Amino acid sequence: MSKMEYQAYSKMIDHALLTPTMQVRDLESGIDLALAYDVASVCVMPYYVERLSQRLRESTVKTSTTIGFPHGANHVQTKVDEAKLAIDNGCQEIDVVVNLSQVLSGCWSYVEDEIGAIVETAHSSKQRAKIIFENCFLNDSQKIKLCEICTKQEADWVKTSTGFGTGGATIADLKLMIQHSGPETQVKAAGGVRDLATLMEVKQLGVTRCGASGTPALLDPLREQLGLPPIELTSSQASSNNPNY
Repeated sequence: MSKMEYQAYSKMIDHALLTPTMQVRDLESGIDLALAYDVASVCVMPYYVERLSQRLRESTVKTSTTIGFPHGANHVQTKVDEAKLAIDNGCQEIDVVVNLSQVLSGCWSYVEDEIGAIVETAHSSKQRAKIIFENCFLNDSQKIKLCEICTKQEADWVKTSTGFGTGGATIADLKLMIQHSGPETQVKAAGGVRDLATLMEVKQLGVTRCGASGTPALLDPLREQLGLPPIELTSSQASSNNPNY
């Protein structure tokens, strides 16, 4: 039972290895860490997807990456091509940033067509898509409209933020997104979930995924509560863990 209770939380976490200055040794150590904690997925920079897929092949941890990251300003075709390449390289979940310029300009037909194209690209290969809003730059009506579009286009998740904007997930935003997303579109929090208490709080709200690089801070207290053995990190694994995201 302890393992099932643990996985109810560990399988919420997308372990993020997205800092552009990370070297290969940091990425490899981060993957080791994610495997040790048995998270939902590891999210890496696109160039490392093929290697990540190889590392995770015999595990239950999924391969994920970012598309149009972190600004979302790429041409739709560029995003689609990037997503196709990632999937060809073994990616199972793509996290795609919306075109913020078009959202803020109220060009909703463009936004809907882009989201639809991205979701179709993922689903045609039987993979899943998360749509990143970057809520710190949006008002509530824009967030609601995006939730409605993502529900219509059958996105698998709506996601609060990239972790590189001016703010991350808030409880108010998560409640709003859950309220205005359909039952088949889940909600992912990114940035701001940095301890077990907050992880438990957002799970209770209905959040199913959290983007985090400070995974030990989230899961070590849970392992202790459940009587599971502590996970010993090497110095390189500890250095690849950024508790601020």
